[in-house]
Amino acid sequence: MVAKAMAKSDVSAADKAMIDKLAAEFADELNNLGVRVASLEKHADMVKWGGVLEYTYTSTRHDMADKSAAGRRTNVNEYVFRLEPVAEVNDHWDVHARLDANGLMDTDGGNSDYNVKLKRAWAEGHYTNFNVKLGKLPNSINLLSTTDDPYSGVELTYGSKWKVTAAAGRIDDDQFGDMSRTVTGIIRDGSTAATGTAFTGNNDTLNYQGIKLATEQGKFFGDVAYQHLGGRFDQAGLPTQKYYKNGLQSGARDFKANIWSVLANYRFDKNSALKAEYANNTEADNYDNAYSFEYDYKGAEAANKGTWGAYLAYRKLGQYAAPWSTYGDGVDGGQKGVEVGFNWIPFKNILAVAKYFDGKDIAADRDASKIFGRFDFFF
Repeated sequence: MVAKAMAKSDVSAADKAMIDKLAAEFADELNNLGVRVASLEKHADMVKWGGVLEYTYTSTRHDMADKSAAGRRTNVNEYVFRLEPVAEVNDHWDVHARLDANGLMDTDGGNSDYNVKLKRAWAEGHYTNFNVKLGKLPNSINLLSTTDDPYSGVELTYGSKWKVTAAAGRIDDDQFGDMSRTVTGIIRDGSTAATGTAFTGNNDTLNYQGIKLATEQGKFFGDVAYQHLGGRFDQAGLPTQKYYKNGLQSGARDFKANIWSVLANYRFDKNSALKAEYANNTEADNYDNAYSFEYDYKGAEAANKGTWGAYLAYRKLGQYAAPWSTYGDGVDGGQKGVEVGFNWIPFKNILAVAKYFDGKDIAADRDASKIFGRFDFFF
């Protein structure tokens, strides 16, 4: 019984203290069990469940010539309930998944009446200096130019101090929302215009390939990466060709993007770090580059009550170089400016996040801002 209790990880502090006392009392007997104890520890929980309940408030502002225009001011109050199970298959393989349910708090409404959606599902193999993922995967090539929105395919990683990651598959056009932001409310004269159906809602997919070389050397971490997107969209009512030379115009068009990126992160000590990123899409006519400079101080740790962190950043996210960036909670694709953020653990496994962005919509060259707040309850 003590051996089984020792194999459990999700126990309270009081129970852990009792288990430790029992383990000391029966030390000889437990030692005689030998391999049996190790086996119990390894296979006690074949399926582990984790997740988060997330409450988010976002308020965005866009300066426009038409002060009554839709999209000039938008407030969103929403939640996400997320489950992330991990199931052991054998000594080298496990299966991962993510299930999300979204809802709007101000209207008590949700996406598809609060239906739970399978967002990711993949098998993962772990070997010495080698890792493989198969299925519907999060994208891990580069934070600036990619997001954790999934693609269907395969990812291979090899190495230790120097790691090479290669990925290939298909990606849904619904994930290109920041590319379609080119005209709505942010064209240069500040008036409004329809976006048409740019990269959204057409049930189209693109071929996707990416490769990254990353290294960690002492206090330094960095990577260089390349990503390719290619395919054919059935588009209508899109912006003119001046925005993108390979097909942002009416009708079905071939589309291609070649995005190169580099990241460098240096940690001065346990409290301070500086990160710089740059990305460029060699196929785009305009809005073809993106960059970010960020200073981080400390950082919230979910398991440690009272820990906190803050950051100051300047980002420019040309929408064709960073079409679906992870930085969208603050600066969106198609924007540039200053972003500040704060994170704090008021209680164990509860994270509070606040962010503020002040800058411009790039195409319109007009002011824009965002207030972002979130509570995460991890379990």
